[in-house]
Amino acid sequence: MNLKKFGKALLFPPVAVMIVLIPISAVLLVYSLMMLESASVTAVVSYLIAFYTLAVWCVRIPDLIRLFKTFKEENKYARIWQDDTRLRINVSLYGTLIWNAAYAVFQLWLGFWHQTFWFISLAGYYIALAVMRFFLVRHTRRHAPGENMCEELRRYRACGIVFLIMNLALALIIFFMVYWNRTFVHHEITTIAMAAYTFVSLALAIKNVIEYRKYNSPVYSASKAISLAAACVSMLTLESTMLTTFGDGTLDLTGRRIMLGASGGAIAVFIIVMAIFMIVQGTKKIKLLRAAEEKTDGK
Repeated sequence: MNLKKFGKALLFPPVAVMIVLIPISAVLLVYSLMMLESASVTAVVSYLIAFYTLAVWCVRIPDLIRLFKTFKEENKYARIWQDDTRLRINVSLYGTLIWNAAYAVFQLWLGFWHQTFWFISLAGYYIALAVMRFFLVRHTRRHAPGENMCEELRRYRACGIVFLIMNLALALIIFFMVYWNRTFVHHEITTIAMAAYTFVSLALAIKNVIEYRKYNSPVYSASKAISLAAACVSMLTLESTMLTTFGDGTLDLTGRRIMLGASGGAIAVFIIVMAIFMIVQGTKKIKLLRAAEEKTDGK
């Protein structure tokens, strides 16, 4: 047997084989982590299959990048999506608006069903997010960025005001977590998946806040500020979940309260500072625009 050909076939299997390996390795890995001892033969085999699947996909990363770039350049709809910032913003706002509204209704129903303000405070937080996104999508649906700058600034400032109101719901969430030790309990695998999703969401939110500044659109900046605030609060709920799920008894209730209180307080202060910045900047720029308009009309 030609070892060079064998090694190449092992590292570069057909794409169909790579695709089939993904669900197989995922199912075996989850089953092993949840049901089997780590030293069992089946568990070791599942770890090896998962490692091999990850390795062959990592080897193909350069090819995948080239394929993705080619697709973006040659596909008509991919080019439209890439070039039309307004379309991307609207799709993002509509998607998150539907998700926030549905989740808020669900939390509100849980609050009335269990007769607890814990779920009602969560509902209030997601309702505030939905209101802000609805407020923004009404503008982006009708106007291009920069077309009505004064109206954009008013909506930008209004989002800052809503952030301050939303902090009341966040304060309740922090209070329930710290004082009543309310939290979420999930399986370890679910918690790890939540952690991966939350960290990716936070990284993307920070990236988008920086990236969308170049469009000089207060509405676009406000939409990304909402995503950043949502990601920060998701980090808080993730911290609470991980403390409960992976707690081994080394951290007592007082320690958890201190950690959650410090994290929650930092996030609340961050949102307040961001809200004040949006209100001050929005008001300042509106005044400058009005002064420029009055100066132009005077001529």
